[in-house]
Amino acid sequence: MRTNVTGQPGELELRPLSARSVVLSLLLGTHPPELPVKELVRGVEPFGVGGSTVRAALSRMVAGGDLRRTDPVYRLSDRLLERQRRQDDAVHPRTRAWSGDWEMVVITATGRGPAERADLRARLTALRLAELREGVWLRPTNLRRTLPDDLDQVAERCTARPDRPADELAGTLWPLDTWSATGRALLDRAARAARPADRFTVFAAVVRHLLADPMLPAELLPADWPGAALRTAYADYRRELNA
Repeated sequence: MRTNVTGQPGELELRPLSARSVVLSLLLGTHPPELPVKELVRGVEPFGVGGSTVRAALSRMVAGGDLRRTDPVYRLSDRLLERQRRQDDAVHPRTRAWSGDWEMVVITATGRGPAERADLRARLTALRLAELREGVWLRPTNLRRTLPDDLDQVAERCTARPDRPADELAGTLWPLDTWSATGRALLDRAARAARPADRFTVFAAVVRHLLADPMLPAELLPADWPGAALRTAYADYRRELNA
């Protein structure tokens, strides 16, 4: 499922979900992330996906390593369990009061190929760090988390307090206005969506949008930041879906 911003910030083009995307969305929102095939088939029917289509998608997902099957149960693969953890953190962020300090990660490893560099960039972005300049990544120290130990093999970590005003620096590192505008557009679309398939599509987009939330301290965010409203709307939808 991809969310595209077209035209002005906040304008959305939401593509319908494929059978694979519907199955993954259901399992990513389920704890533990496993369901019998009968429940999966029944669960996707309200979203316009037929049983034969679901079963074909399940077979392809097992072959592709997305799912593991133990008759009659399908569960997320180990690779996608990490994606579920990131999604859970995005929906239920673990934060703390901000002291004014910033985490800084400086890449020191050299001689890495393009694939290794791209993988490291993706990992640092998933950790909600942002690149100030090539090889220098940072964010406020308001998240309750520790960075992976294996980062020490390629980077130096430290705590810093930049001279630049914190709100100005945050606005340089993250596209806050664009994220906020898209978030408000998603809330509006969710409020207007009536059909089950449309609501499911919108809230799948909400989760993907929350994965890109930098989770900054409140004092660094625009006044109309929609992060909390998006999380509340998604929690309400999950209760509705589970019911």
